[in-house]
Amino acid sequence: MSTNYLQMVNNVLTRLRENTVTSVGDTPYSSLIGVFVNDAKREIEDAYDWNALDTTIIVNAVANTRSYSVVGSGQRFRVQDVLNDTQDVSMRQADGNWINRQYYLSTVQSSAPIYYNFRGVDSNGDTQVEVFPKPDASYTLRFELFVPQDDLTSDADIVKVPANVVQLLAYSKAIAERGEDGGVQASEAYLMYRLALADAIAIEKNRYGETNVWTEV
Repeated sequence: MSTNYLQMVNNVLTRLRENTVTSVGDTPYSSLIGVFVNDAKREIEDAYDWNALDTTIIVNAVANTRSYSVVGSGQRFRVQDVLNDTQDVSMRQADGNWINRQYYLSTVQSSAPIYYNFRGVDSNGDTQVEVFPKPDASYTLRFELFVPQDDLTSDADIVKVPANVVQLLAYSKAIAERGEDGGVQASEAYLMYRLALADAIAIEKNRYGETNVWTEV
């Protein structure tokens, strides 16, 4: 069952033996717990390549343009694969200095792009990518990424990573912030979170076998 932002905050408040709220921003303390929930969410997103964060972003390359925004990628994503779908080839990540040399220290090649390098961000905070060779026509480039979810802001926002793990880490942070809580020390709460995280990752690995497949490159 999906768990929203308000439900997670109230679950943490209940563990802390605090009154629940009707909105995350109802009280200064519920707002603080909301911050801890988002902090926890980000840490858990960074801990593993969760299938729920699996995202395909299409970049439409056009002739004579080397740089593009990967719209919707943000800056915290992890790469699974990059494909030139038009040519049915896998693209390879190249060193930015090497790509610069191809563009500025030699005759520029124009053909289907097969190399890419992430460089800079656009005004929306999305990562930019440059490709080589310089496209000589239109190409569809597929970026298969793990893209973390934006911070939860609305009460009804649904968390994508395991909610129980997020709640346990947020609870651990709340205990650390105010000291020992009813005999449960922050270190003990953090251990409960680590065990829950390990279980969640083990279940995920069992469900999605491709995360355990090694291929020769």
